Amino acid sequence: MRRVEQVFTEANRWLVSAVLAIVFAIVTMNVVGRYGFGSSFAWVEETARHLMILGAFSGAGLALREGRLVAIGIVPELLSEKFRRLLRWAIVFVMFAFMATMAWLGVKFVQFGWPKETMSTGISRGIPYLSIPVGCVIFLIHLLLYARRFVYEDFDYTDMNDGSERGADVG
Repeated sequence: MRRVEQVFTEANRWLVSAVLAIVFAIVTMNVVGRYGFGSSFAWVEETARHLMILGAFSGAGLALREGRLVAIGIVPELLSEKFRRLLRWAIVFVMFAFMATMAWLGVKFVQFGWPKETMSTGISRGIPYLSIPVGCVIFLIHLLLYARRFVYEDFDYTDMNDGSERGADVG
């Protein structure tokens, strides 16, 4: 199971990296075109926006693993170890319920947008809206694989500088 988790996490990192690289490339191309040659592509702004949303939703599970989700850290520090763990299990439950609801509503949003077209690219609006349910499902998989380690604050710091730093204080 650990190997499946490693492959899933690595694939997620590649997805986020590829999305951000594409955004960088098309925005740079458009800026050079606009200021260097006096013309730009109308589809770039819309495509970059949709890809940034995909990158953010897809990267949330990675942020969970590295302890980089925004949290209020002072409250858990005031609790005993037992209550701190109970609080963190409650946080896992709330995150799961929220993201499952977002995935379900995201599917409804995709269905709503499918018959409509985007302004610049002319594709179905349901295609970029897929970022919501896909990203939420990716987060849910990370959460299911990582919940116990999240509760015990066993974060993955391998990609953070030299590995000695702690991520954002997650409580």
